[in-house]
Parts: sequence; C-alpha cells; structure tokens
Amino acid sequence: MIRTSGVRRGFSRPGVLRLDGTIGAIRSNDRTGASAAHRFHDVRMNTPGRAPLSVAALLLAVALLPIGCGTSGPPKCSTASNAAPCTRVLFVGNSYTYVNDLPTTFADLAVSGGRNVEAGMVASGGETLAQHAVARETLDKIASASWTFVVLQEQSETPTSSAGRSSMMYPAARTLAARVKAAGAQTMFFMTWAHRDGMAVAGAGTYESMQLAIDDGYISIADELRAAIAPVGFTWFVVRREHPEISMWQDDGSHPTASGTYLAACVFYAAIFRQSPEGLAYFDGLSSQDARVLQAAAASSVLQNPDQWGLR
Repeated sequence: MIRTSGVRRGFSRPGVLRLDGTIGAIRSNDRTGASAAHRFHDVRMNTPGRAPLSVAALLLAVALLPIGCGTSGPPKCSTASNAAPCTRVLFVGNSYTYVNDLPTTFADLAVSGGRNVEAGMVASGGETLAQHAVARETLDKIASASWTFVVLQEQSETPTSSAGRSSMMYPAARTLAARVKAAGAQTMFFMTWAHRDGMAVAGAGTYESMQLAIDDGYISIADELRAAIAPVGFTWFVVRREHPEISMWQDDGSHPTASGTYLAACVFYAAIFRQSPEGLAYFDGLSSQDARVLQAAAASSVLQNPDQWGLR
C-alpha cells in the first residue's frame, strides 16, 4: 500500500501485497490493524512457503515494480478556465473505503459525467471514528483544503450495538462533524454494508439483522446532526435481493469486490450531485450489464426519497 498526499491507496483488486510475503485477498474484516499510532497497513513482499526476503532482495523487488504502480496522486480538480465548479470530497474511514480505492473510483465515475472533482482519503485498517477524532492527521486533513463534503465511515461492527453507538460512534461523529463544519464543509455519513453472514456475537446473527442495525445506527446520528447519508448498505441490500448473481463481497464476507466498490461510488455520485449515475460510461472494468444494474439501483435508492437520507 502506498501513501500519497495523505491519501491511503490500496492495490485495487484481491492481489494485495503483504509484508509476510503472501499475495492474496484481504482476509480479515475491518477490525484489523486499528491503531491511532499505526495508521497504515504494512506492505508484505514474500512468497508463501518460502523464507522471508533479505533486505537487499526486498529493495530490488520494489525497484523492479512498474513505475507509477499505486503511486499516482489523488484526483485533483481541473483549473482550466472552462472547467465546471470543483467538488472536493474527503473520505475518512478504514479498509471499507480504501480497498479498491473507492475515492478514485468515485472520482473517475464523476469525471465521466462531466464533473470536476477532487478526492482525498484518510484511512487505515480497522480504524474507528473514535480514533479518527483524536488523530492529528485526520483533523489536519479536514482543515487542509476547501472540502465540499467530508465522508465519515465507521468501523463495520460498531453501529450494530447501542453500546458501540453511545460510547464510540456518536461522540466521535459529533466531534468530527463539528470540525467539518468549522472547515466550511458538509458532513456525509457512509452507511456501510453488513457482513455476508451477519455477526452473531453482537446479536446480529444474520445479514439482514446486521444491516438493519447498521442502518438504524447511521440514521439516528445523521438525524441528530442534520447530516446527509450515502445509503450504500441500504442499496447493497436491494442489489443482493434482486440481483444475487452480482458478487459484492470478497471471500472474507466483509470487504467489497470491485462490484461492491462500484456500487458505493454510484451511491456517492447520486447523493453528492443529486443526479442519477445511469448512463455514465465509466464501468471500472465491470461488464456493462452489471454496471448498469448498479447505476440504476443507486439512482433508485438515493433519489426516490432523498429526504430519507438528509439530502435536502
């Protein structure tokens, strides 16, 4: 993983490079790696079943990587005289945000719709809003630019319990929303999706019950703060029910596939611009059929009843 300009950029598909030498999909849920001090995953570059690479071999392997792989900067707004007004969006979250690079997927989708956008990200594996609320990097990033929206994404399990909401999510959301307001931006909550198999330990033993708990958690705090919601998890639920042939979870049942991230980008497009993503030509490698399904689902969920999501 490469950090660029305060942005966490992950390798975009299940071939994630890890420091123990294995190469494969992210296996853990978004609880892993959470630490305000250690804010970014390590990169692992060995091979399964072999001894760790020496320092010299490691440096050589890095040097032989294709130039520019994962190192491009975050999307920036065009400064051309005929450019559309700039929309700047900062994503604050964890691996649900950086796996497949949701901010860049959203930006690429928006550009295909003629939008002028800049996307930034502060995210580390398993990071909670409570950790972001006391992290100098996050607070400085919020204040660092004229953001239009700052997106707040809580760790996937925290909103499912009243204890998690009252002791962690809601106090942190209030703190961060106040910082966002002071910076002149709008808060938008990233309503996440449930685990494919639910989470029995928290009393959300099925996918459906976990998703309902997540929805309730985000809606309550968004109503209190009069903030908007990007209802990704709600839309995910609809797509899973109506189009089960589209795989949106990785094998771990937690992190998104490219289809899941593309759906999230479509939801953010509809929520931020209050316009349908239907007909946009950017598919992010998906089939046109699947992309059209996800575009339509996002448009329907967000725009049929925008007041439900605080999109005033």
